Amino acid sequence: MTATRPVDKFDRRRDELAESALLTLGELGYARASLREIAGNSPFSHGVVHYYFEDKLELVIYSVRYYKARCVTRYDAVVRDSTSAEELVEAFAAKLAQTIREEAPMHRLWYDLRTQSMFEEALRDAITEIDAALEAMIWRVIDRYATLSRHASLVTSAAAYGMLDGLFQQALLAYTAGGEPVLDGLAAQVRAILPLMFRQPSA
Repeated sequence: MTATRPVDKFDRRRDELAESALLTLGELGYARASLREIAGNSPFSHGVVHYYFEDKLELVIYSVRYYKARCVTRYDAVVRDSTSAEELVEAFAAKLAQTIREEAPMHRLWYDLRTQSMFEEALRDAITEIDAALEAMIWRVIDRYATLSRHASLVTSAAAYGMLDGLFQQALLAYTAGGEPVLDGLAAQVRAILPLMFRQPSA
């Protein structure tokens, strides 16, 4: 049997702490969740949390990177499996609604941290890095649509991300107040807006 290296054990424990911290951060938000409160809502003592992370900021940055590393491949199956532009739009719209339904607290945390990074410089590099990865994730959908539809994109990667992220954030806010019916509206908006980002090639 191969022994687990100390560095692997250390990283595994940091991942476990990140998973636990995300639950509290998603419920309370960045400003309201102290390191002690995060520990108090987890199976780990404050001393253990502090051993693996110097302060709340380090834990928060690690946790959101840990979560978003999984998120940035969220739509890859949609891109891979869709065989027509129409199928791609339907699958993408459904997936957007699903991720709000299943992970709304994590998305609220993301937007909270992205706003906080405008004021807290220590967050900025991590948030900018993650935001770029999310933009690339959306662009893979746009690029696949262009291939399937044989239409040229009218927008840049940043513009496409800004439009779809704006719709997503609005839907998340509305879902927090209104629940499930809001998600049908998000899917309808995506179906309407995404094709408008493209033009047919000249004859």
